[in-house]
Amino acid sequence: SKLLLMIATKAAAGGPFDKVKKMIKDLIVKLMEEATEETEHKGWCDTEMTSNKQTREDKAEAVSTLTANSEELTAKIAKLSNKIAELSDSISEIDAAVAEATSLRENEKTKNAATIEDAKVAQVAVAKALTVLQEFYAGAATATALTQQDPASDAPATFSKPYTGMGGSNTGVVGMLEVIQGDFARLESETTTSESAADEEYTRFTDDSSQDKAVKNTDLDNAEKDKSVAEADLTTTKKTLGATDRKSTRLNSSHLCNL
Repeated sequence: SKLLLMIATKAAAGGPFDKVKKMIKDLIVKLMEEATEETEHKGWCDTEMTSNKQTREDKAEAVSTLTANSEELTAKIAKLSNKIAELSDSISEIDAAVAEATSLRENEKTKNAATIEDAKVAQVAVAKALTVLQEFYAGAATATALTQQDPASDAPATFSKPYTGMGGSNTGVVGMLEVIQGDFARLESETTTSESAADEEYTRFTDDSSQDKAVKNTDLDNAEKDKSVAEADLTTTKKTLGATDRKSTRLNSSHLCNL
């Protein structure tokens, strides 16, 4: 029968319900696949989030450490700069003090040398004057210019004995010159002693100043080297800090999982 054949053909081809069942089955399979994929993605996302969190924490800690190091190096550089300035000022003061002391010593030495030389020349001159006067008075004491007169004549009483003039050792000209000669000798001695003491004091001062300057120069060199090292370390630390901070910022702003 053609009618039966047509029914059999339609039955073999399937009805509307078969298509619905197939659509439902396909939908179920698709949902199961999506669920599996979502589960796998969630697991990966959780792992990445945990790793990202740890990385951010590590970067934050590194930033904190680098910031502290940067501040410490900055303070160290400032301290070394002050120390260098103080040492430089101290060295300049030492040089100025030595220069002033040298100038004063040279002037004093020149003055003392002139005083000593004048005292020596004066002593020689006084000694010559004393010799002349002593020879004169010695000759006058034995003079016979008045022996031709009669002792009974009316010669002045002042010429009744040999003339000795004003040559007394205490109150006469000779005595005065001897005092002057002693004064010049004492001036020479005192000036020589003073010059020797001043020269010793100057030598001691310059030696102490030289030693002090050498110590300060060594400290200055060390401070300048330490400052150079600290500045280089600070530059490196700032570069590392900048790179680490940028990485940390990117990690904080990134979204690895959009579920």
